[in-house]
Amino acid sequence: MLAELTIRNFAIIDELTFSFKEGLTVLTGETGAGKSIIIDAIGLLAGGRGSTEFIRYEAEKAELEGLFFVEPNHPVCAKLTEYGCPAEEGNIILTRDIYKNGKSVCRVNGKLVTIALLREIAASLIDIHGQNEHQILLNEDKHLSLLDQYGGEEIEKALHAYQELFAKFEKTQKQLKQLSQNEQENAHRIDLLQFQLNEIQSANLAPNEDEELKLEKQKLIHFEQLFKQLQLTYDALQGEQKGMDWLGLAMSELEQVQTIDPKAKEWYDTVANAFYSLEDVVRSVRDHIHNFEFDEERLNEVESRLNEISQLKRKYGKNVSEIVEYAASIEDELDRLQNRETHIEELTKHLRSIELDLAIEAKNLQEIREKYAKQLTDDIHQQLKDLYMDKTKFKVKFNPSAQYTKYGQGSAIFLLSPNPGEPLKPLSKVASGGELSRIMLAIKSIFSKHQHITSIIFDEVDTGVSGRVAQSMGEKMYELSVDSQVLCISHLPQVAAMADSHYYIAKNIENERTTAEVKILACEERIDEIGKMMSGTEITEATRQHAKELIAYGERYKQAFLQNRKKSVQV
Repeated sequence: MLAELTIRNFAIIDELTFSFKEGLTVLTGETGAGKSIIIDAIGLLAGGRGSTEFIRYEAEKAELEGLFFVEPNHPVCAKLTEYGCPAEEGNIILTRDIYKNGKSVCRVNGKLVTIALLREIAASLIDIHGQNEHQILLNEDKHLSLLDQYGGEEIEKALHAYQELFAKFEKTQKQLKQLSQNEQENAHRIDLLQFQLNEIQSANLAPNEDEELKLEKQKLIHFEQLFKQLQLTYDALQGEQKGMDWLGLAMSELEQVQTIDPKAKEWYDTVANAFYSLEDVVRSVRDHIHNFEFDEERLNEVESRLNEISQLKRKYGKNVSEIVEYAASIEDELDRLQNRETHIEELTKHLRSIELDLAIEAKNLQEIREKYAKQLTDDIHQQLKDLYMDKTKFKVKFNPSAQYTKYGQGSAIFLLSPNPGEPLKPLSKVASGGELSRIMLAIKSIFSKHQHITSIIFDEVDTGVSGRVAQSMGEKMYELSVDSQVLCISHLPQVAAMADSHYYIAKNIENERTTAEVKILACEERIDEIGKMMSGTEITEATRQHAKELIAYGERYKQAFLQNRKKSVQV
C-alpha cells in the first residue's frame, strides 16, 4: 500500500504530506482545487513523463516522495534486491525530483536509478486508471499473461513444463542452424576455431599457473628486501644472547620449578611449545636463506610467461580456468563442424523428438487456458451485471499459430461488445466514457488480486454515471480495496459514502499566491461534504439526513460483504 506521499513545489502545491491507510480512500473537493494534481504527482512518481511546467512558480525544483509497504513475498522485492536497493522490512521509498533545466533525478530506497527502472518498479506498486500509459489491461501484449495469472497454479505448472522443453527446442534449433550454414562459412569457422585451439594448446597451460607465477615474480622483484629481512629475522632468533637463547633459558628455569607451583607447569608447557615451534621456524628460515639466490634469467622467463598468458586472457577468458574451458567448448564445436553431416542427422532426429513432446505440452497448456478463459468470461459477465451492464459481452479470443514461442503457440486478446448487436472489439478500442469506466472497474475487480498491485488509483472514473450505477461503482471500488488499497477522486456522493478514509482538497489564496490544502474529514465534516456533493453549497437538514443514510448504507454493505467473504473462505 501507499502509506505516505509528500509533494513539494508542484503546480499549486507548496508542500503536502498525506498519510494513507488501507482500504478505500476518496478525495473530493471543488473543481480546480488540485485533486487531479495529486494524481499527476503520483503518476510522475511512477515514472510518468515529466515537465518543467509542473514546478511551482519561483521554485528551483519539484520534489515527490512516496513510501510503500509490501509483503516480503511481493514479486517486486526480488527485483529490488537484484538491482541493489532491497526493500528492508517491506518498506519501499520512491523519490523523484524535477529541475527547471528539465533534468529528472529518481531514487529507489535512496539509490539513484534510471527513469525506466523507476517505471518498472512502480508498475508493480501503482496502477492509475485515467492515464493510458499505466493501463496494463489496455495493453494487448499483457492479456495472455493476465489470463495465466488468473489460472493460477494449474497454468503455472503447465507453462513451466512447456518452457523447459521450449528451451531445449530453441537450443537444438540454434545448433542445427549453425551446422546448416553454407560450406564457405563453415570452412571459415573451422579455420578460426582450429587456430584458437592450437594457440591455447601450444601454451600448455597448468591449473592456477598465472597466480603461482605472479607470486614468484613478486619474490624475484623484491629479492634484496626479502633476503635482508629474512637474515635479520634469523640473526634475531639464532645465536648467543639471541631470542632462542633467552627463550631456552626461560624454559630451563621453569622446568626446575614446575613441580612446586601448578602455574609454573602451565607456563613451562606454553614456553616449551613456543621454543620448539620457533626452532622449526629458525631451521626453515636458515634453509631458505641458504637456497636463496637472485636469478635474473628466471625473472625474465616468468615475465615472458605471464605476458603470454595475459595475451590469451584478452582473447579467451579472465583466468586460466576460463581459457581451458573455452578450449574444451571449441574442441566440441570443431568436432561437430568437421563431422557436420553426422551431427546434422543426429540433431534433426533429436529436434523432431523434442518437437513431438513440445506439441503435446503446448496442446495441454492451450486446453487449460481455454478452460480458464471460460471461467474468466463468466466472472467478468457477473461483474458487469453487478454494474448494470448485463448486455455487455466479454470474450477471450485466442489467435492460434504454428510457431512455438516462449509462452506457447499463438496469443490471446480480450474482446468486448458494450451494446447488443455490436461486434466484439479489442478492449483498447471500446468507446470511452462511463461505459469504459465500468468495464475497466469490472475487469480490475477480477484481476487486481492476481496482479499484486498494492495501490489502484482511479482519477474521476465515475464521470458520466449516476444513480444506481454510481452506487454499484462505489461498492465495486470498496470490494477492490479489500485486497488492494484504492485511492479515488470522485464527484459522486455514493462513492464518497463507501470510503474508509475521506480527504477534502481545497484551494486557498494567501498573499496573492494560490495553494492547495488537504484535510482528512471527521464524521460530521464528512456528512457535510457528502451533503454538498448532493445539493451544492446549501446544506439542509434533509440533505444531511440523506448523507447520513448513504454513509450508514455503506457501512452495512461493507459489514455484509466481509461476513460473506469470511463464510466463503471457511467453506
